[in-house]
Amino acid sequence: MRYSGRVMPGIFRFFTRRAANGLALFLACGASLSPAAAGDLDAIQSAFDSALGTEQRAPRAYASTFDAQVASLASAQEGRIGVAAFDLTTGRMVTVLGNQPFPMASTSKVAIVATFLEGVDQGRYRLEDQFPLMIPVPSRKFDGPVAPVRPGTMMSASNLIELALTRSDNHATDALLAVVGGPQAVNRWLRRAGLTDLHIDRDIATLVRDDGAVDPARTIDTRDSATPVGMVRLLSGLYRGEWLSASSRAVLFGAMERCRTGTRRMRALLPEDARIAHKTGTLYNTSSDVGIFHMPDGRAVAAAIYVTGQGGKPNRDARIAAIARALYDGYSADPAGLRRTAVR
Repeated sequence: MRYSGRVMPGIFRFFTRRAANGLALFLACGASLSPAAAGDLDAIQSAFDSALGTEQRAPRAYASTFDAQVASLASAQEGRIGVAAFDLTTGRMVTVLGNQPFPMASTSKVAIVATFLEGVDQGRYRLEDQFPLMIPVPSRKFDGPVAPVRPGTMMSASNLIELALTRSDNHATDALLAVVGGPQAVNRWLRRAGLTDLHIDRDIATLVRDDGAVDPARTIDTRDSATPVGMVRLLSGLYRGEWLSASSRAVLFGAMERCRTGTRRMRALLPEDARIAHKTGTLYNTSSDVGIFHMPDGRAVAAAIYVTGQGGKPNRDARIAAIARALYDGYSADPAGLRRTAVR
């Protein structure tokens, strides 16, 4: 595994799978590696042994069968898997690699739409306003920092939001992103909201054009990334009304409830009558699904599941579905549970 991007450059290169599984706990222990040790597998393994000991890196015991099941389903043997789930009523949280960055892919569209809706709440835009779709112009991979686009059909903001969240339409998303001022405008909104562990570096056209340069199952690329915990904080705050008006929240979560993508992911194994508002993401060797699902007693649970590797997209989808069902069953069985965390 390698670690690339703006955070800690030159450190954590070429991990063995055993070392990769211990990364989150290693960081939590406060240990560090000097840049001189980068790429030196023996030095890295020695540092892990010094910080963690030579026993099995994953915990051997969990607070409950719920935690153990989620940790087992999120095994990193075939690629990194990050999970965070938070019961907005009881405060119970379950995480696996919850503070490790994963590619947001199209789950970033939740933050982009939220940034636009803040502008609606402030009177800068209206849902009836018309904006052009942003259509990519063909260009070679990595040919410049920003992929060229051209204006397309004019559409209302409400239709752009619907397309971005229900169909994961990239042209509609880039239209909204252009209106608010690009990736940095979204990042400023995230920082104002107190969210520091997710950020956007590129528009969707550039992200898609340059996809495949990094294998997220083996390399941590901090660009256009979120931690599962960071995404859950975003979803929870939006649901609780911390940053948007009730009408804007209705627009956002209403569209997410109508999401048509990822039918084999988070929604696949939940009960047919389960209410869920979610957004999927897909890029090279990574699949994800994030959202809010409701328990039979009305409690809302925010969840973010990021899966890499697993031998292909069907397997990643199946893993997301299994984890989502485990979360649903676990929270159903323990409605008054206290906060517990499964850390891998």
